[in-house]
Amino acid sequence: MSRDNILHKVRTALGRSAGQAVADVPPVRLRLPEVAMEDRIALMRSRVEALAGKTARVPTMDAAREFVAAAIAGKTAVASNAPYLEECGIAGLPGVRSGIREVAELTEVCARVDIGITSADYALSDTGTLVMIASPAESRLVSLLPPAHLAVVPRERILTGLDELFTLLPDPAAQTSSMVLITGPSRTADIEQILVRGVHGPGQVTVVIVG
Repeated sequence: MSRDNILHKVRTALGRSAGQAVADVPPVRLRLPEVAMEDRIALMRSRVEALAGKTARVPTMDAAREFVAAAIAGKTAVASNAPYLEECGIAGLPGVRSGIREVAELTEVCARVDIGITSADYALSDTGTLVMIASPAESRLVSLLPPAHLAVVPRERILTGLDELFTLLPDPAAQTSSMVLITGPSRTADIEQILVRGVHGPGQVTVVIVG
């Protein structure tokens, strides 16, 4: 089939003619549902748990620190440089490596610890997704390389979904080279349709909601 014939069929299917000017791109249509915070939190937790993730809710930053301390007892951990983890006192917990900014050192540490601890820039309640904007404060390695990921998220960062995220962050590429969306533990069924967790990232994800 010739190129002209193919293009003719495409134009016909679109109801267009040869030489017709391209129409303006339609405006972006974002839908922002009004959802109470308690409903967002409940939905966030149910979505994460439906994907075999774990959730917890604690009332204060001190309680978050205590929860993390208990979760990492007897294990090794690395914390991202997120300011929120500093505010909670999590970065300074015994047994937690933090403050690493050199990539080679961070890679080596993340490859041998049991748990990576981060915050999250946002969380999407409709899918149970953590939004991680790559930066020196929140390196992708901490959330992707260790076998378990523990994210400590203040309740005010929980959004309804992608539409609200792109309202707040309309041009992510202008802010970062990478925005990672984490929806539950890593999983694949590439081999004989058998579901296996932890192949391309952490096999265990725990989301701690603070407030």
